[in-house]
Amino acid sequence: MMKMSAGDKFLQVIIYATLLLLGFITLYPFWNSLVISFNMGSDTALGGITFWPRSPTLDNYEVVFRDSRIGHAFLISIMRTIVGTTLSVMFTAILAYGLSRHELMGRKIYMVFCIITMYFSGGLIPTFLLLREFGMMDTFWVLVIPGMISVYNMIIFRTFFLGLPAGLVESARIDGCNHIGVLTRIILPISGPVVATLSLFTAVYHWNDWFSASIYINNPDLIPIQTLLKQILNSNIVTDQLQKAIGSSAAAQDRLALVQSVTSKSLIMATTMVATLPIIMVYPFLQKYFVKGVLIGSLKE
Repeated sequence: MMKMSAGDKFLQVIIYATLLLLGFITLYPFWNSLVISFNMGSDTALGGITFWPRSPTLDNYEVVFRDSRIGHAFLISIMRTIVGTTLSVMFTAILAYGLSRHELMGRKIYMVFCIITMYFSGGLIPTFLLLREFGMMDTFWVLVIPGMISVYNMIIFRTFFLGLPAGLVESARIDGCNHIGVLTRIILPISGPVVATLSLFTAVYHWNDWFSASIYINNPDLIPIQTLLKQILNSNIVTDQLQKAIGSSAAAQDRLALVQSVTSKSLIMATTMVATLPIIMVYPFLQKYFVKGVLIGSLKE
C-alpha cells in the first residue's frame, strides 16, 4: 500500500470527522425521540433527556396500543404499501419495457409526453375533481391508483432495459414468446437490483405519505398511520387516547397511575416510533441493491 503524506492524512481526518458530525446530526433527533418514547412522560417534562431514558417505562406504548385506531391505521398502511408498491412496480416496468423497444413507433414522442408530466401537472384542485368524477373519493383505491405510474422510476427501468443484450429478447421472440412473456420470464428475473431499489423507494413513499389521505379520505376507517399521526400532532386526539386508556371498567382506578405518567409529548414520540420503525427495518434487507440500482439511472442511452 502507498504511504500517505501528512497532507493526505490530515484530509482523511477532516473527511471522517465531517462524516461523523453529519451522521450524528442526522441520527440524534431520531435517537432522542426513541429515548423519550421509553421514558416516563412526567419525568420527560422536567427536561434533560438526551441519550438515555432517565425513568424507563413502557407506559407510553401501552397507551398507544390501547387505541384501536392505531392498529387499524397501521393495517391500512401495510395494505396500501403492499398493494401500491406491487401495482406501481408492475405497471411502471410495463411502460418502461414498451418505451425501450426500438420497434415502437413514436416512442420518442411518448417519452417526451412522460417527461413533461415530471415538470407540469394540473394541480391539486383539478386532480381532486378528476378523482371525484371517477368515484374514487373515500375509497382505498384513491391511495393506490394515482401513484401507479412513476415517470422517474420508469426512466430508471427503461435505462436498465436498454442496457440488456438485445439477443435476450430476440431469442425469446424466436422461440414464440410474446412481449408479456419476455418481460415477466426474461427481463424482470434478471433485473433484481433495479426492481428491489425501486420497490423500496415506492414502499417508502406509500408508507410515509399522509397528504393524500388528508385530502381524499373522510372515512376514519381508511386513514393510514401517517395521516393519523399528523392528526395527533395537530389536534386533541392525544386526550382521547388517554381517556381510552383509563376506560370505564372496574379496573379504571388501577390504570389511573398509568395515565398520570404519560404526557402528550411522550405519547406523540411513541406513536412516531410505531409509525416509523417498520419501514426502517426494511432497509437492511435491500441495502446491497442500492448502489447498483440507483446508479442505473445515471447512465445515458
